[in-house]
Amino acid sequence: MFVAVKTWTPGVLALATLACHEPSFPRSSEHPLLGQKVPEIGPRTTVFGDAFDPSDLHGHPVFVKFFAEYCGPCKEGLPTFQKLHKKYPDVRFLGIDEDKQVEDGVELALTFGLTFPVLADEGKDLSDRFRVSTLPTSFAADASGVVRWVGTSRQRDQDLKAAVAAIR
Repeated sequence: MFVAVKTWTPGVLALATLACHEPSFPRSSEHPLLGQKVPEIGPRTTVFGDAFDPSDLHGHPVFVKFFAEYCGPCKEGLPTFQKLHKKYPDVRFLGIDEDKQVEDGVELALTFGLTFPVLADEGKDLSDRFRVSTLPTSFAADASGVVRWVGTSRQRDQDLKAAVAAIR
C-alpha cells in the first residue's frame, strides 16, 4: 500500500510517497491453536509465590513460552525472550515452566534474570490446554487473544524477534 503525504514548507508543496506495509510473521510451526483463542490460563501463582492474574493479559499482544530446565534449546532462547520483554513493554510476556519441581523454575528465572511472570505447570494442565508436544514452544497472540504464530524447537532468535515485532 502506498500513502501520499503532503508537507508544506514556505512557498513549496512537497509530495512524498511512503511505502507502508504490515510486519509479517516468520514461518509458523503447524499447530491446532493457530487462528484460535488462547486457552484459558486461570489465576495462578508464579514460581516465586506471587499471584498471577490472567486478566492482565486481556487487550494486549501476548507471548507465551513453554520451557524446562532440562531443555537445552529452551535455555538458549530465554535470554532473547527476556530482552524482548524489556524492549516491548506493550507486549505481555509469560513463561510456563514444565519442570517437575518448582525449584527448577525458580533457578531458571534467577539464572536468566527473568522479570516476566513464570508459572509452574507441575500438573501439565497448561501444556495440555496449549497442546504442547515439544519444548520449547512459543505462542504469539494478538490483542484480541487469537494465536497468530507458534514457534517450536526449530525457531531461531530472529524468528522470535520477528514474531514479537509482527504481533505489536
